[in-house]
Amino acid sequence: MLLHSQLTHFIVFSFSSSSRYFYILFSMATFTKLCVTFSILVSLLACFTNAQLSPNFYGRTCPTLQSIVRSEMTKAINNEARIGASILRLFFHDCFVNGCDGSILLDDTATFTGEKNAGPNKNSARGFEVIDTIKTSVEASCNATVSCADILALATRDGIALLGGPSWIVPLGRRDARTTSQSAANSQIPGPSSDLATLTKMFQNKGLTLNDLTVLSGAHTIGQAECQFFRTRIYNETNIDTNFATSRKTNCPVSGGDTNLAPLDSLTPTTFDNNYYNDLIANKGLLHSDQVLFNGVGSQVSLVRTYSRNSIAFRRDFAAAMVKMSRISPLTGTNGEIRKNCRLVN
Repeated sequence: MLLHSQLTHFIVFSFSSSSRYFYILFSMATFTKLCVTFSILVSLLACFTNAQLSPNFYGRTCPTLQSIVRSEMTKAINNEARIGASILRLFFHDCFVNGCDGSILLDDTATFTGEKNAGPNKNSARGFEVIDTIKTSVEASCNATVSCADILALATRDGIALLGGPSWIVPLGRRDARTTSQSAANSQIPGPSSDLATLTKMFQNKGLTLNDLTVLSGAHTIGQAECQFFRTRIYNETNIDTNFATSRKTNCPVSGGDTNLAPLDSLTPTTFDNNYYNDLIANKGLLHSDQVLFNGVGSQVSLVRTYSRNSIAFRRDFAAAMVKMSRISPLTGTNGEIRKNCRLVN
């Protein structure tokens, strides 16, 4: 009988011995390698899974989360219907700057520059107090558990649903950014004067298609815009209904009145429906970046017509595009943090 050390030495260096012993030891070695490989794969899979968002992420750690958010958003909408559009805009601007990470919620401090004073947000981004209120209620129930980024995602969904729009299952598990980028906010958020090529490119940079751009623009079926963002359109552009332009000029003079408001949807600005697309067909898009979706040819023109006739298709596609947008570069796992105060890093 060979000792184990002898047998091992013999097998490694001599292949003229018993095939039976060789087979047994070879199988054991192979099995060991397979076990190691399997262990590595399981670890990788665990990391991969941890990096994914899940609608049940807080199922055990904060089971009352969604009912809390819904309750607070109901109060906010009842107080001011416009706030649903404001929260939606916050979420959009958040996701387009380094992903959906709650960075837009951070205040400037003496040593920290946030995104609130970037051009697209300064004096126009609003709804922060609503997110603060929701966060306070969530913290009272589930301390240091739910991110501000996830609260913003849920509040956006509920605000739209409460205004008559679609609902959807929100993937959860985002963590909050510790950093912001005012320069990225200035350069990566599409502006109201953007042309179709620019809009398409900016959405493509975020993994979103022309169809996504067309359906997500339908968010402008609710909310209002400041005069400074549509003045050029109503005074200088020709592809605009003259009566519509005249009516908007009454509250948006050639100079002054920059913050005067007008509804983005000409008929139902506090109801989430498909009238936005009817406005585009009638050349009543308030912003240049709206009307370019129905100005010429292209797949988006056909889609505008489809959504103007088919509200079910619009609601379905809008919900799907919102989920897609909500997955842009989230911080997960051990990245980022769970902020105690949405306005400040821990």
